Formats: sequence, C-alpha cells, structure tokens
Amino acid sequence: MSDEGGFGIGLAEKFFGFIAFVVGLFALYYTVTSASTLGAFTGFFSFLCLLLVAVGLVLMIAKTTE
Repeated sequence: MSDEGGFGIGLAEKFFGFIAFVVGLFALYYTVTSASTLGAFTGFFSFLCLLLVAVGLVLMIAKTTE
C-alpha cells in the first residue's frame, strides 16, 4: 500500500484532537461556573465534558499508522 497522503491524515487527526480538547475545556468551564443553574445535572455534563477532553488528548497523542 502507498504511504502517500499520510501526512495530511495525521495532521487532520491532531487538529481535530486539538479542537475537541479546546471545546471540551470551554464546555467544562461553563458547566462548572453554571452549576447552580444545572442543579443535579452538573455531574453528568461534567462527565461528558471530561470525556470530550480525554478524546481530544488521545487524538493528539496517538501515533498514526506508518
């Protein structure tokens, strides 16, 4: 199989991971700062935001195929 175009795929993966990480951090910040409004759902939305942050970190750290 050809390795042509591998750089673009790897760069897109890192970029998407960075975007997911930043969006997750912003969402987590707004979730924590509006905890009084969210009430009982604060933990649920915090978990979802942390999950998004973790997915972003994994995408940024993961090594693409050689």
